[in-house]
Amino acid sequence: MKHALVVFDLDGTLLDTIGDLAAACNHILRMRKLPEYDYPTYCGFVGNGITRLIERALPEHLRTEEYIADARRDFVDYYIGHIDVHTRPYDGVTELLERLSESDCRLAVASNKFHEGTTRLISRFFPAIRFDAVYGNCVGMPLKPDAALLQSIMRECGSDATHCCMIGDSGVDMQTAHNAATHSIGVTWGFRTREELVANGAECIADNPSEIPAILRDYGMIA
Repeated sequence: MKHALVVFDLDGTLLDTIGDLAAACNHILRMRKLPEYDYPTYCGFVGNGITRLIERALPEHLRTEEYIADARRDFVDYYIGHIDVHTRPYDGVTELLERLSESDCRLAVASNKFHEGTTRLISRFFPAIRFDAVYGNCVGMPLKPDAALLQSIMRECGSDATHCCMIGDSGVDMQTAHNAATHSIGVTWGFRTREELVANGAECIADNPSEIPAILRDYGMIA
């Protein structure tokens, strides 16, 4: 029997991480005497991993492989030490996870954030929640929207596309679900817009975490 599996994105879905991401990125820009950015700009920069975030923040003439790699090392050094200064769970998310934990479905996280940061934040903010799999970006694993990570989590958790749902705040997450031929729920409380979610094929959209159980029931994933 295949298990029902609910897979969450991290940044912009479970946690509001943009304050710490912005602080870390502005830190490395300040080190290099480069222009810094504000909160709304970073909302458009995130979603495709740390390397892509840094690339977007750098002036075009500095976007060489070597320069980006050097900036990324400084970013990670700073971010690991300041990873939970401003970061908080979105209202209602902890309650949602507790409710789903009491059901028969399995919970997982699939993030484009680097793996160490992903596991550290989940342990920090959701210590009482049982996740059957928690993965950020790992060496050898392509970033979302490639379906490889989601498919790997399905195998690990004894699920398949029919019994799985990807929940996230961005078009990247909706594309990931589509590429894995599984269910999707787009959430509007994160960093991206409803329009982006719709344009990228969100099967359903939730404006509040409390709406998600009813959608999962419609998908036949929880009682």
